[in-house]
Amino acid sequence: MEPQMSHTQQNVAIGNQTAPVVSFKDWMITILLMAIPIVNIVMLFVWGFGGNTNPSKANYAKAALIWVAIGIVLYVVVFVLILGSMFSEMSSYY
Repeated sequence: MEPQMSHTQQNVAIGNQTAPVVSFKDWMITILLMAIPIVNIVMLFVWGFGGNTNPSKANYAKAALIWVAIGIVLYVVVFVLILGSMFSEMSSYY
């Protein structure tokens, strides 16, 4: 029977390198930058697709960009539906 290894030991045993944990200070800076308009989108692209970013932060940035894209698509759909209903109401008066 093989002895049980922790998750970290399994990574080392397999040969995978693990990334360092993102520190509390780094997360505080990340959250601060996410609160600044325009800068947040730019930084998400930098963290998501930059080379020297911690994998945890890169995955967070990619997931956040996907949510931004979903939000934009939903916004456009709702805007088009509302605009279309307004124009159809206006055309019934003329």
